[in-house]
Amino acid sequence: MTTTFLLGSEINRLAEVLTDRTRIVFFETPTNPQMEIINIAEAVKVAKAAGALVVVDNTFASPINQSPLEAGVDLVIHSTTKYLGGHSDLTGGVVIGRGELLTPIWTWRKNLGQMMAPEVAFLLMRSLRTLAVRVRHQNDSALAVAKFLQTHPRVKRVNYPGLPDFPGHNVAATQMSGFGGMISFVYDGDAAATAAAVDKLKCFTIAASLGGVESLVTQPITTTHHGVTPEERVRRGIADSMVRLSVGLEDAEDLIDDLRQALD
Repeated sequence: MTTTFLLGSEINRLAEVLTDRTRIVFFETPTNPQMEIINIAEAVKVAKAAGALVVVDNTFASPINQSPLEAGVDLVIHSTTKYLGGHSDLTGGVVIGRGELLTPIWTWRKNLGQMMAPEVAFLLMRSLRTLAVRVRHQNDSALAVAKFLQTHPRVKRVNYPGLPDFPGHNVAATQMSGFGGMISFVYDGDAAATAAAVDKLKCFTIAASLGGVESLVTQPITTTHHGVTPEERVRRGIADSMVRLSVGLEDAEDLIDDLRQALD
């Protein structure tokens, strides 16, 4: 099996790399941690012309902000550990799609024993009842935080789809009903200075997860992308001074005040 990897900014090359042997086009949007936006409808159009299935990881957006199935995607996956669970107290995943595509997945899951425990399923079911309320609040708070970060002199770049000058904003505004609670930004300093700023945060907990009721912060080079070579991180635009935020349910002004004191 051969896999071809494209950056979010290279999605216009999708038609070039597809062959008659391509079986699946898989992507996430927004991407982690650059928050790049993939035009789902365009990707589906190109993939279908080549006879490939389209699978989208919708974890960052959540079903509240984005509905890939309505754009023609075949399968949608979520890490229920994140927004769907929402309380950082369960681990799981879900695949959504047409029955004929889910049947073989169901068979493999049953044979391999990957069944969610009853107490975990209960926690997930309970959390889904508040998903819309949680995500919409996180949407609003994240936009406020992103706008603040844009104005801070120690912040070189803010990655958030809700900002009008963010590349991909127009596509996001078309295919998303909300811009999500995930933000990344590049601090004006080296890796050590960035880590020192992150350590000063009080409302944000340092952790690699996301989507919970509590706000989290991580420096990708030390966590999610620690195993990626420096050269590949440069190619992907992941700077040593990049910081990723998962905005929770705290008051937006409290989060902004916390960021201000740490960045100052």
